[in-house]
Amino acid sequence: MNASTDHASPWPTGPVTREGLQRLLKDRAVADIMLAVPDLQGRLLGKTFNALVFLERMTGGAEMCSYILATDIDMTPLDGFAFTGWDEGFGDFLVTPDLDHVRMLPHRPGTALIFGTPVHDDATPVAVAPRHMLATQLLRLRALGYQVKAGVEAEFVLYTDGPPGREPAWSANLDYALQHPPAVGDFFQALGEALSDAGIVHEAFKTEGAPGQCEVTFAYGDALAACDDYAVFKHLTHHIAGRYGMKPVFMAAPQTGVGSGLHLHLSLWNEHGDPAFVHHRGQPLPPAMERATAGLISALPHLAPLYAPTINSYKRYRPHSFAPTRYNWGFDHRGCAIRVTGHGPGARLEVRLAGADANAHLALTAYTAAIAHGVEEALTLRPPCDGDAYHDRDSIPLYPDLAEALTYFEHSTAAQFLLDKNVVQHYAHAARAELAWSRRQVTDAERQRGIR
Repeated sequence: MNASTDHASPWPTGPVTREGLQRLLKDRAVADIMLAVPDLQGRLLGKTFNALVFLERMTGGAEMCSYILATDIDMTPLDGFAFTGWDEGFGDFLVTPDLDHVRMLPHRPGTALIFGTPVHDDATPVAVAPRHMLATQLLRLRALGYQVKAGVEAEFVLYTDGPPGREPAWSANLDYALQHPPAVGDFFQALGEALSDAGIVHEAFKTEGAPGQCEVTFAYGDALAACDDYAVFKHLTHHIAGRYGMKPVFMAAPQTGVGSGLHLHLSLWNEHGDPAFVHHRGQPLPPAMERATAGLISALPHLAPLYAPTINSYKRYRPHSFAPTRYNWGFDHRGCAIRVTGHGPGARLEVRLAGADANAHLALTAYTAAIAHGVEEALTLRPPCDGDAYHDRDSIPLYPDLAEALTYFEHSTAAQFLLDKNVVQHYAHAARAELAWSRRQVTDAERQRGIR
């Protein structure tokens, strides 16, 4: 059992093994089991079970309404998906617990969180579930002889949480500042303690240049675990921020001129556990790194709704904003979509396309599918960008909006080959629902321009 016990509390903390959970349940050190499924937006949805009932009846799975994988951000049940909808009555699917990925939740003492896998009646996994989609691509790369490791670098904006309207929690440029407003310093300390108690290793907190903007970087490691940790981090952050009268906002562009990214750092390791991306500045890329980068440049234009899923996603892509505007790559170049960074065995690819509104499991699904494509096809890589990345006319521009990205995605044979036709149809339908909602709304900006 990996869980530790805080001297001030009888409740265990940290990650728990399958055997350790059984002991904690029998000893009643765990009172509740939260069985969670990441939804299309990356939120944790599910049920909280009485631990004893779970132990007696639910270790083989629990039923949940299938609409949790068929909603928009407002939790509106969306009709027209292939596997569920009003024609099918939004029936249940079984969610089987992943007992190898259990952690205690510090903000809910005595509560263990277990990720679940939605399955059909024949016990096959629901193909469109984000966590299963990522696991499928990781297995594909493992069949090619590679394990994926990932590190998450996440940005979000803290707002005051109260009427009449929300304002950023601070207004000054605090980029790299080591002195913060007291409430912000207390928030970072409390969040750090909560992450540690949940078994999530973070490397650093940092305030950014935009008002209220923060960045959290996490330790490098197993790719699926990194995305699971990020989902739990978002869950905890909402709770901790609320204690301090603040609200974390995970939007790609929370205000005009402000962009928040979800940068994923990736590397491949061979079957012997050795890094395949060993690189020193000034030397050619190793073959695996070259093919992975070529795959990202080649395939990611086909997969945009997975890492840029909302109308707001595309408002982050602005020139000279540290968000990319073209599918290009460069050495330690923060204007490129793909940044080669790190040194020696620590060399890696930083993919800068996803914004804070992205589901990390889906973004990494797109990235790993693209990398596998590059490895399988032994793709060659065009030269790096060595100037202003925003004026790199030799590279493909990013889509200006979700509508254009959707058109390319749903008609792409490459997307269907890499992801499966049913998966493409599911996420294309979700994108159409996002567009339909937006077209019905009158925005504050429209009112400001129209009311004179």
